[in-house]
Formats: sequence, C-alpha cells, structure tokens
Amino acid sequence: MTLDWKLGGVLLGLVFFAAVLLVKPIGVSTQFVILNGIVTDVVNPEFITQTDEGYTSTNAYMAKSNGKYAKNAANPVNYSFIFVLAMMAGAALSAFGRGLDREDKRLPAIWKANFGDTPWKRYAVAFLGGFIVLYGARLAGGCTSGHMMSGMMQTALSGYIFAAGAFLAAIPTAMMLYKEG
Repeated sequence: MTLDWKLGGVLLGLVFFAAVLLVKPIGVSTQFVILNGIVTDVVNPEFITQTDEGYTSTNAYMAKSNGKYAKNAANPVNYSFIFVLAMMAGAALSAFGRGLDREDKRLPAIWKANFGDTPWKRYAVAFLGGFIVLYGARLAGGCTSGHMMSGMMQTALSGYIFAAGAFLAAIPTAMMLYKEG
C-alpha cells in the first residue's frame, strides 16, 4: 500500500496541529544536544549537576536558559525526547512497510542514474547531508520542524523566510547533484 502524497501532507498537517494544540510546537534538533548531554554526563558525571535552584552544567550551552538543557539531559524521559524516538521508529516501520528493506528497493532510480548502484555511497552522502543540516539547525537555533513547519503553522514571519531560504538552496543543489532524471 502506498500513501498518496496529498493524503500524507494532510495527515502531517493534522499531527502538527494536534501537537501544537495539545502540547507544544514541534522541534527536534535540540534533542540531539540533549543526547550529547546524556552521553557526556555518563562519561563525566560532573558534567550536569543538580543545585537548589535546579540543574546546571559545566558547559555554558547546556547551562543556558536556567539549565533547561541540563535538566532535560538529566531527565530525558520527556515529550520531546520520546517524540524523536517515535519518529525514528515510525520511519523504520514505514520503510519496512513499503518494502525498503529489500535490496532492490533501497536505491531510487534517480540515484542509480546519477551515481550508480552504490548503497554505501548513498548512506554516506545521506549521513553527511544530515550532519550539515543538523549543524546548521543548531547554529540557527532550531530545525526545519521548528522554524519551517511549526513556524509557518503559527504564521511566524521567520518560518516563511526560513522556508524560502531552504527551498532557494535545496532546488539548485538538487539540480546540480541529480542532472540525470
């Protein structure tokens, strides 16, 4: 069973609307900061400390906003962290449901036409692209989920500006990378 892109868009919009209405706007790049804090705290138990005023960290970024990031790293079982884990699980279920675990479906035709039958090269490019996007998201103080999706839903001008910038960069990049197809 394949999901029509229009139906998928409506469903995504409903999920975002429900999240904003019931909990808070969606944003996920911060959770990678929290994951880094969790790992660092395991390696260095003095990284995050609890004080009478709340949580703090030896790292200024984790300690900012009155220790909000340090608190989330010390107590990771919260809505945002579980949401990110659920996104990964949902993506895996979707891939398996569509048969993308089969070798013949792993590489899209446009990838094969431009780069050949090289799954590991595709994984490396996807990882590098994800790393660059995540790095940029943290520099910008949020990701496409927060800036574009949630931001546009809340009619924030910054959300529309970010969306325009994202597409102004993505379209020429895709045209350069995928000349064939």
